[in-house]
Amino acid sequence: MTFRQFAVNNVLRNIRLYAAYFLSSTFTVMVFFTFSVFMFHPALNGTDMNQNVAKGMMTAAIIIYVFSFFFVLYSMGSFLQSRKKEFGLLMMQGMSTGQIRTMVFLENMFIGFFATLGGITVGLVFTKFILLIAENILIISTALNFYIPWKAMMLTFGSFIVLFFIISISVSIVLRSKKLIHLIQGNKRSKGDPKTSRLLTVIAAVLLAGGYVTALVTRQMQVVIAMVPVVTIVVIGTYLLFTQLSVYVIRKLKNRKTLFWRKTNMILFSDLSFRMKDNARTFFLVAIISTVAFCSIGALYGFQSVLTSMAQGNQSLPFSYTAYEDNEDEREDIETISQTLSEHDLNATQEEISLRYYDVLDSEDTSMVISQSDYNRFAAITGEDSISVGDNGVIISHFEANINLGDQKEKELKELVTIDSEVSVHPEQNITSRALPEVDPYFIVSDEQFERLSEPEVAETYYGWQTKDDKQAKIEAGKELWEEVGPSLIAATDYEMFQLNKGYGPVLFVGLFIGIVFFVAAGSFLYFRLYSDLDDDKEKFQAIAKLGLSEKELKKVLTRQVAILFFTPMAVALLHGAVALTALSHLFMYNLFIEAVTVLGIFFVIQVIYFFIVRFFYIKQIKSGI
Repeated sequence: MTFRQFAVNNVLRNIRLYAAYFLSSTFTVMVFFTFSVFMFHPALNGTDMNQNVAKGMMTAAIIIYVFSFFFVLYSMGSFLQSRKKEFGLLMMQGMSTGQIRTMVFLENMFIGFFATLGGITVGLVFTKFILLIAENILIISTALNFYIPWKAMMLTFGSFIVLFFIISISVSIVLRSKKLIHLIQGNKRSKGDPKTSRLLTVIAAVLLAGGYVTALVTRQMQVVIAMVPVVTIVVIGTYLLFTQLSVYVIRKLKNRKTLFWRKTNMILFSDLSFRMKDNARTFFLVAIISTVAFCSIGALYGFQSVLTSMAQGNQSLPFSYTAYEDNEDEREDIETISQTLSEHDLNATQEEISLRYYDVLDSEDTSMVISQSDYNRFAAITGEDSISVGDNGVIISHFEANINLGDQKEKELKELVTIDSEVSVHPEQNITSRALPEVDPYFIVSDEQFERLSEPEVAETYYGWQTKDDKQAKIEAGKELWEEVGPSLIAATDYEMFQLNKGYGPVLFVGLFIGIVFFVAAGSFLYFRLYSDLDDDKEKFQAIAKLGLSEKELKKVLTRQVAILFFTPMAVALLHGAVALTALSHLFMYNLFIEAVTVLGIFFVIQVIYFFIVRFFYIKQIKSGI
């Protein structure tokens, strides 16, 4: 057997540990290849919009490539730690340090070569499927047909072979700079009682609490100002949480005899503080990476919701036109709109109203005032309920939207409202309505009171068209009207939403893929860390089983042990993500609760599924050694 065959056989014999590394690397290569396919797609080399999509994909590919370097480097470090005894045995058989470095280099290049080929192959298999998904998400002007991506294949293969080569060289340097005797004796050396500092423990709690409180109490632009300091102190607090605070809490729990001596808790708590200390860096890394994944996807999803609400909220009708006082083309524009809608077979109901703005006492700005009959006409075509105003009454209408309007929406009813020094009316009720496009609170008065008003400060004519016809026809009509009338005058809700999704689709697509890559990497780190201690756990539970530990108790202890490893950093990341998305909602002044629950809930469910899969195989491995 040659030395190269020996290195290859080493990989095949350690397939349990190398499997997660290989699959994660394959997935990373596949994602990079996917973005490369888009980057070189012929359809994305035409219009400026399509070129922007291609540039976005290139940026994402670069981010994934840089992240892959650190991911692979960390993975190789985990392998070296898990193979301490193997290196010791090889040295005892006469293998030199240089030969061990060469063996590790060949192993890593072997895995990297086939992970690269595997990633490209899987990417090719699913290329057509991914192109179909992207075609709908990206909303580009041309179809993304399947093609043979030779450039993407060559770029991916060359880039990752170079990456694995650099990593392999780096690992060899690390092996040369460390004393291998430490690797050999690592499991046998006493770890000693894990030390904690009460001061650092308190600092960890204070930093996290301070970061959370600051993030939750800031509003609007204060969020941007506080972002960097809050992120800094939360990151530091997270590191101290795992290295100090968690160990301190566990030691306190161990001192509670009623808890420590209860059933199998002694087995769990006996080395839990050591595990928390040993896994502190892994937990910290996984928590931060997972938080980045949660926040990036949550922020992108939330921002899309904000933009969508703003686009939909300002207009309750699919088409509307506002004619200002100095508009000389009003009649011509109205005829153009009606004719365009007719050409696209849109059966629309048209209404118009004069929007009048008056001075209201105790108010610095003018407010819109309309009559009951005018309001009810637009309420009828927008699906709002009709209203009835008393002879000397007024109804104050607030815009019905999810956007928080601050003090304007919180305006309270006054005992007496005096309009234009001519009409004094008593407020009857507050309503929320989207019948008209006015976002500030406005007044609805009786027809008799409205006729008594003098000339308004400002007057505009508002036209609205309601149609329930085909959405695609409304998009095409809106595009034509934007070109003929102008987007400053005509509002076409469906076309504006189409344009919004078209521009934002690439951002959401790229962010989603990068977030998934980060999350998969975080799960892989946990897998590597769990299986790096497998041999030690086999010896420990083999000894405990001789003392009478039943199979049911073994599963219970191992389930708790794996659950702590998987869900401790995940719980911290979910909490970080929830606070961050709450702060983001304060920045946008928009409730992101549904978006936050959706994103965090999906990731939590994925983590639970991953936990049960890993738990099953881990318990199987432990039981095989007893």
